[in-house]
Amino acid sequence: MTKLIIQIPCLNEADSLPDTLAALPRRVDGVDVVEYLVIDDGSSDGTAQVARQWGVHHVVSHRRNRGLAAAFRSGIDRALAEGADIVVNTDGDGQYEGGDIAALVTPIVEGRADIVIGDRGVAENAHFSPLKRLMQRVGSGVVQSLAGTHVNDAVSGFRAISREAAQRINITTEFSYTTDMLIQAGRKRMAILTVPVRTHAAVRPSRLFKSIPRFVLQQGITMARAFTAYKPLRAFVGTGSLIAIIGLLPILRFLWFYASGDSDGHIQSLVIGGALLVLGTLVAIMGMVADLVAANRKLIEENLARTRALEDRIADLHAKQAESSQDKQAQAKKARRTAA
Repeated sequence: MTKLIIQIPCLNEADSLPDTLAALPRRVDGVDVVEYLVIDDGSSDGTAQVARQWGVHHVVSHRRNRGLAAAFRSGIDRALAEGADIVVNTDGDGQYEGGDIAALVTPIVEGRADIVIGDRGVAENAHFSPLKRLMQRVGSGVVQSLAGTHVNDAVSGFRAISREAAQRINITTEFSYTTDMLIQAGRKRMAILTVPVRTHAAVRPSRLFKSIPRFVLQQGITMARAFTAYKPLRAFVGTGSLIAIIGLLPILRFLWFYASGDSDGHIQSLVIGGALLVLGTLVAIMGMVADLVAANRKLIEENLARTRALEDRIADLHAKQAESSQDKQAQAKKARRTAA
């Protein structure tokens, strides 16, 4: 039996949540059970109560606002605990078309993808300003380079994730999970596909960021952290080598004048060059240490994935034992009735 859980991170979405829930599919081809999960990230307008009134199957509440990345993590953890085989993430403001969830799920059901991203058609989307279109294309290009995969709309929150992929992804950023998740998935050689999806006009300003420059800054920090985490040698050794090469220039300048018999007044070139060489060497050594840390992180992530898989097997075993016990009790009752 295949279970799909559609999770919706929310912050003060009591007004728009009913329309979002009404647009979600009740049935999806290839899926036996469809359930909804709302993550109330410290809302003050009764979002969790509205979710329960509308029959949402699972509600996770944060006592205070913890941010989108934390809400996404909480949703994934709960969905996995509830036995989800596929998790779809969408927004509570109704930006995405609920009818396109089937298109997101199909590649996973067919075994063609681990993660499916909803492509909003950034280049031609009429709901985006020209500046936002440009920033989205540039950001997606950078993420593609870092992740080693082709994704046109890297920051789209409308995405489907298989259970196996969700167990292997560990979100570390505190801002937005979108780019961090893609870079991790790409570096872990997961199969990532994109499908075109429809969007609706924004009904309110984004609560994730207050301005485009702040959004760009935060996403840049997330990308830099992910790159240094998964490619520490390239990041640090490359940077250290560049610093060392720059340090060689003033040293060569000093040697030129020294060979010409005019070394007076050029000692500062030797000092600056030597300092840059030392700095470059230290940065390169940091890269080697970071690479060892990255290797340990991979081992920890592999152990975590195995632990989660073991928990699944234990849960299945308990479920089978409980089912077997119920069958035995039913058979015993039937036997007693027959004897009577």
